[in-house]
Amino acid sequence: MTTVLAIDQGTSGTKAVVVSPDGAILGLAEQPLRPDYSAGGAVEQDPRLLLASVLDAGRAALAEARTGVDIVTIANQGETVLAWDPDSGAPLTNLIVWQDRRAESICAELVEHRDDIAARTGLVVDPYFSAPKQTWIRRNLTTEGVVTTSDSWLLHQLTGEFVTDVSTASRSLVTDLDTTTWDSELLDLFGLADEALPTILPSDAIAGSTSLFGGEVAVGGLVVDQQAALLAESCLLPGEAKCTFGTGAFLLTNAGGGAQRSTSGLAASVAWSVGGQPTYCFDGQVYTAASAIRWLENLGFIGHAADLDRVAAPDSEGVFSVPAFAGLGAPWWRSDARASIAGMSLSTGVGHIVRSVLEGIAAQVAELGRLVAADIGTPLTRLRVDGGLTRSQVLMQAVADLMQIEVDVYPSQHATPLGAAALARIAHAPGLSLEAAVIGWQPVTVYIPRWSADRAAEFMAQWRAVADSTFSTPT
Repeated sequence: MTTVLAIDQGTSGTKAVVVSPDGAILGLAEQPLRPDYSAGGAVEQDPRLLLASVLDAGRAALAEARTGVDIVTIANQGETVLAWDPDSGAPLTNLIVWQDRRAESICAELVEHRDDIAARTGLVVDPYFSAPKQTWIRRNLTTEGVVTTSDSWLLHQLTGEFVTDVSTASRSLVTDLDTTTWDSELLDLFGLADEALPTILPSDAIAGSTSLFGGEVAVGGLVVDQQAALLAESCLLPGEAKCTFGTGAFLLTNAGGGAQRSTSGLAASVAWSVGGQPTYCFDGQVYTAASAIRWLENLGFIGHAADLDRVAAPDSEGVFSVPAFAGLGAPWWRSDARASIAGMSLSTGVGHIVRSVLEGIAAQVAELGRLVAADIGTPLTRLRVDGGLTRSQVLMQAVADLMQIEVDVYPSQHATPLGAAALARIAHAPGLSLEAAVIGWQPVTVYIPRWSADRAAEFMAQWRAVADSTFSTPT
């Protein structure tokens, strides 16, 4: 049986857990990170601080567990990139985080190619994905070294290898969704044809080994953070869906074993690849969830996220919020969208604004659920949720009300590392099935819709009208 050190390297922090063979958490450590949000849509992180957080969290979790591990795995941010020296491993730029919007002009240059790119990759041409940001680095920061997603740099620091995993590669805009290999024509289109590229590994591969956490130990079972959570929440069949409420909110749905393209504006990518067989997923993004709550904190409306339910008014009383602080994703894909609060009067108070922001997050998730239903051909029957904001009963009830389905709250705040641990188990013990590798669970809370279908539909129609007014230019 396999004991795993699973590291969840996220936007707002790094979490490390030591998972026993029976699924118990033996050690846990977290290191906070705070991205630098600047004018012009810039969002950056210091690579050295990020690496230190990985090492410190991993070592602290091992110290608490007081046991050795068989394998280390890392779940990564997916679309965050940097340039670095492949000889020394030294970073040449800051990390350009997935929320960064400065590659908008590069995406605009490719507008005539967007249909072809979507057909090849399953993705929409948007700064959210990796390749536009990599091109932006090459044009604006440096032509030296290699330019990759953050996972390749971290794995090089740990193992000395030059690799990425298939789920991360599929988020790049330069990977063929059918073959799960780099696409030379798309690389040329983004001006990345001459770049050294990491080897793409399946999710059940051993990437190398590391001694940075003590004795030499294998590293493998690599995956993007959101896909890891999809696996942890047992979304193993087509049509099963989860939403993670973290810095952003991310709704992913298992799309089965065949590469499909969304007809609704969602992204289609690889969820994981085990035993030589990729499983695909549809996903949509709410760019600001916990980061919108942080905005409320910065304004003094709440002291911290734990205050949300206490401060939120029982009813928003006609106040609608679109917390598009970093633009809007599917189905709009409008990076020029700006946050908006509409419907205020002299009677509007802090509680109404707080509730409207929570409902605005829930409305975006509900919109993604509607798009998923169109793509898979049937409505979602329930939604599994995880992440820090699931502690807000107001937010979770709003999700259930607007989606008109039951919402199951995952019983652990560690879905991402537990999902990565499942893939690491398979990497360490080839032949183990996904069903056997995933740790069983039961929801800690189930939210049942309280609103009528008519009330939910009316709210969504009014909210969409406000969302459509957030663009700086007409559609």
